[in-house]
Amino acid sequence: MTDVFGDLVGQDEAVATLRRAAASAAALLRAATLGAAGTGAPTGGGDPDGYDDLDALAEQFDEPGDPDGPGATGDPGATPPTADPASADPASADPGAGMTHAWIFTGPPGSGRSVAARAFAAALQCVHGTGCGRCPGCHTTLAGTHADVRLVVPEGLSIGVGEMRALVLRAASTPSGGRWQIVIIEDADRLTEAAGNALLKAVEEPPPRTVFLLCAPSTHPDDVSVTIRSRCRVVPLCQPPAGAVAEVLVRRDGIAPDVAEWAAAAAQGHVGRARRLARDPEARQRRDAVLAVPRRLTGVGAAFDAASALIEAAEAEAAASVVEADEAERAALQTALGAGGTGRGAAGAMRGAAGQLKDLEKRQKSRATRAQRDALDRALVDLAGFYRDALTMALRAPVAPVHTDTATLAAAGAQKWDAEGSLRRLEAVLECRAAIETNVKPRIAVEAMMLSLWRG
Repeated sequence: MTDVFGDLVGQDEAVATLRRAAASAAALLRAATLGAAGTGAPTGGGDPDGYDDLDALAEQFDEPGDPDGPGATGDPGATPPTADPASADPASADPGAGMTHAWIFTGPPGSGRSVAARAFAAALQCVHGTGCGRCPGCHTTLAGTHADVRLVVPEGLSIGVGEMRALVLRAASTPSGGRWQIVIIEDADRLTEAAGNALLKAVEEPPPRTVFLLCAPSTHPDDVSVTIRSRCRVVPLCQPPAGAVAEVLVRRDGIAPDVAEWAAAAAQGHVGRARRLARDPEARQRRDAVLAVPRRLTGVGAAFDAASALIEAAEAEAAASVVEADEAERAALQTALGAGGTGRGAAGAMRGAAGQLKDLEKRQKSRATRAQRDALDRALVDLAGFYRDALTMALRAPVAPVHTDTATLAAAGAQKWDAEGSLRRLEAVLECRAAIETNVKPRIAVEAMMLSLWRG
């Protein structure tokens, strides 16, 4: 069994950084516990015999060479970190290996930003301080049920200030397990300005055992404010190579090697999307429809028809992805408000529930809008890959095509458009993505893109 970093594909440098930080964090906890024990203060942990999680951690330092001991990760290629309580002294620690209270994970889509953040959180909560992947701390963190790990995944287009203030308030509490209180914010670039200010105050004056893990595409001010960035340590992630993604699909998901290689190349290093393409026939059908767009652009009318088809496909995909969650949330809220009950009390509760139901519908509508934009963005990435193939073929660049199954069509396009025409079309797709990111209505942006693709 691999440790918690086993699903982080092609990120060896980042994994090494996070392992060192987890070992440093374990040493800090051990030193604090030993110091508290020396003053007669309670050490925490909850075991009536005095043996707690931090005592289990001490065994790691006492017997670092024991392959079956607490430091074992189950990965024969992994090197257990050997930390010492003395390393908790910031003056003697390696600045590049130390622990800090705020981190930003950056990288392109599919690089594994949220995977890295969750794995690091599991390593911090690991009983042995290594991210063994077997202890309760690792299991509950990766499963999303750890009491001291809070995961923020924006359902709508942004993360509001109310949600962030409540989160910061809860994060200031003492860890129930005696280790760390951890907040993971996926898509931190979706923080509103007010929410960012609320987070900044917490990052500037953090509680002693609270750790903030932020995920964002980059550290550009458009994604993360300069003030928050200046108080965080950045872990850059790269786009994993297609070979590494294919290997994971074969090893972990049991996908046939040839299908895994095709899916990894078509997904352009996006692990989640590669798995979806390899396992979901409907995802492959949607991709085939998108890659058929260049052949359909025969005139102005055809361009508008193609735009409508792309938008409608994204809407249908998004609706299918959220319908079950919407129905479950609505049923749960109605039950909580007394739906189906009898008597004047139940009837009165339902009459006063209109406001709560309206708020739920508003949140669900925001989530559906985001799902539509995400589905449309995936289609645009596929289309950009096609024109990228045409461009590289026109330039005779010695690189493999993204879409091997449409390489013949891309080669024909390269001959017809030449390098300049292929580049203009690729730029039109990228400009459409950027326009949608700035809240241009998707239909308008896609129609403008289709006209540009037709005109060249």
